[in-house]
Amino acid sequence: MTMGRPSDFTPEIANEICERLSKGESLRSITGAERDDFMPSETTVRRWLAGDEDWNAEFRRQYAHARDCQADTLFEEILDIADEPCLDAIAVSRNRLRVDARKWAASKLAPKKYGDKVALTGGDETDAPIKTQAEVLLRFVRPGEVEPE
Repeated sequence: MTMGRPSDFTPEIANEICERLSKGESLRSITGAERDDFMPSETTVRRWLAGDEDWNAEFRRQYAHARDCQADTLFEEILDIADEPCLDAIAVSRNRLRVDARKWAASKLAPKKYGDKVALTGGDETDAPIKTQAEVLLRFVRPGEVEPE
């Protein structure tokens, strides 16, 4: 009889997964075929994340924190890669690709921190921010009380 991969949740396995995620490893590499025998499959981990037990909620919180830390690790790797000496055009291109991939991943893992800032503007010649209905209404109801921008 062939022994399958473990599917029982333990805090120790959860801690190991989250620790490795926070250090920049992907879930696929942690749970892939070439990894430790005690690690569950990626499908099992995703099932743990989707569950509705109390321990599932705690694991989701721990997992989300690990992903936030992973974004910070990727940011630090970007700085390390940028500081690497490049002796030829191939190395420059390879490092640019490595930086771009990490920038993209960090922006998806922590969009508020590492994503592109999107400004909502009116699109006119002044490119002023869009006014909310409350701001417009307040200026109509109480003229002079609201400072013009």
